[in-house]
This record gives sequence, structure tokens and C-alpha cells, in this order.
Amino acid sequence: MEQELLFIEKQERVCTLTLNRPERRNALSTLLLSQFVEILTVLKKEDQIRCLVLRGAGDKAFSAGLDFDAIPMNIGPETAEDLETKEPMWAALQEIINFPYPTIAMINGHAIGGGCELAATCDIRIARKDVRIGIPSSKLGVIYHPGGIMRFINLIGLANTAELFFTGRLFDADHAKEMGLLNYVLPPDQLTTFTYEMAREISENAPLSLKGLKGFLKKGLTYQSIDPAFSREMQSLRVEAFNSEDLKEAKRALSEKRKPIFQGK
Repeated sequence: MEQELLFIEKQERVCTLTLNRPERRNALSTLLLSQFVEILTVLKKEDQIRCLVLRGAGDKAFSAGLDFDAIPMNIGPETAEDLETKEPMWAALQEIINFPYPTIAMINGHAIGGGCELAATCDIRIARKDVRIGIPSSKLGVIYHPGGIMRFINLIGLANTAELFFTGRLFDADHAKEMGLLNYVLPPDQLTTFTYEMAREISENAPLSLKGLKGFLKKGLTYQSIDPAFSREMQSLRVEAFNSEDLKEAKRALSEKRKPIFQGK
């Protein structure tokens, strides 16, 4: 029987969406991301949920990031101009941004790469004290999409974003909180209770107030726009990286459990 990639649990006005690939540390496959979009689209139309909690199955990872099948490779000129909107990850993040009510990332395990951005896109982030968080794109030979980089600049500032992306390090939860990536860091046995107490508190507030404030915060985070010419330049560099030998080497190194040897081509 085919594995259910996402679990949905509703309790009154709170909905929990669980990434269910624990054997792959809840990595984000193309199919999982497409189902994620479908579920959030339905939840928006139903307009019954006042707070959404996102978590990973098991206790090892919130999400280890994108599967390699979800990373575009060998990109042709016909898709280069609208690369970002064709990425399955982009669509999933947009659904979180456009969800009309507050979202909470309950980070019950490591949040790496796309898993880190998935959490960062939520309105509130609550993490277990022993988790690690980071964006190792520079260790894979990938150039992150401009919208994602801007999201982190808005969230944690330019200096912390530079450290996050340039080093590709995985930071412990306490340091991630100092950077502004996390709202709360808790012992493992307190994480679930604390998260759902907050979710229930939020869900009992006035729906129009929640929706209005969520819309205002969304607008506030998008006031900085990226110059179209610069965006095209960035997309050209991203295509070059996605088509590079370095990305293929990173994929081989990952499967062989070794450090990649990059050649810059």
C-alpha cells in the first residue's frame, strides 16, 4: 500500500499537518509538496481552521529538506525565465504565506535546507532544544532562490542571513533563537504541550482580527521588492548552478557519504 505522505488531524479550530516520511527524515519530495499544496488549498476554502501547526513525523527531523528529485537539474532555456514559479517548493511556500490564519512550525527534529525555509515561512517557530537548523545550499553547489534569501533577510537580518548561507552550517537551537530564527526553545518533554496551548489560544481569538493581522504582516514582509533586472541575473546564475557538474558531484557525494570535491564548473 502506498505510504500516506501527509497526516491531517483537526481538533476544534486547530489543524496539524504532519510530514510523514520518517524513514527519509521527512524529506520534501515533489509528490509530498504537491499534496501539501492541495491540502492547504482545501483548508483555505473550508475556512474552518484558525491555526495551522506543521510538524514532522517521528522525533529525528522536522524535515531534512528537498529530495534531489525536487531539485531542478538540466534546465533548458524554455524554463529558465520562470524557474522559481516552476519549483514545487515555491508553490508550497506560497500556500503557507497565503494561508489566511496563523501558522506554527513545531520543530520536533532537525530542520535543514528546505525544511528550515518551510519553518521560517510559518508565522511562529517553536523548537526542541536539541535540534539543529541550517541551510547547506553552498555545500551542495546550489544557489538559493532570491525570494527565499529575501525571506531570511526580513526575518533575521542581513548579517545573520549572510552567515546562514555562506557557511552552510547547522546551528543549535539556542543560537538559532539568538539569530531570530526561533521564537521559543524548549525541552523535548515540553514542546508539544506548549505548542498546542499557544495554537488553541490563537484559534480562540476573533477570526477577522487574525485574518486582518496575518494580511498586514504578509504585506509588511513584501514591501521590499527585487529589481527585475537583478532577478533575471540571479535566475541565470541559478540555472548555471542547477546544470553544473558541481551539483552532480554533490549528489554523488551524498549517496557515497563523502565530502564533495567541487571544481567550480
